[in-house]
Amino acid sequence: KRALINRLKRIEGQIRGIEKMVEENAYCIDIVTQAHAASSAIASFEKELLASHIKTCLIADISLGKKESADELIETLEKLIRG
Repeated sequence: KRALINRLKRIEGQIRGIEKMVEENAYCIDIVTQAHAASSAIASFEKELLASHIKTCLIADISLGKKESADELIETLEKLIRG
């Protein structure tokens, strides 16, 4: 949990930096580059969170017979893959 929160705080800082760049009329390509870096950071956060979910929540649910959790994960992955 702590690692995820720290990652979100870094992403928040990146977003604030992008906002400042826009306010200060920074070069558009530099802003796009920073926005892409923030987008990549969010994607990494999603991967880490999904891995944690699989290792904890999903395994626990399946052991309790809640197989709908696997379907929910599959739906979520399909949404992420479609973009």
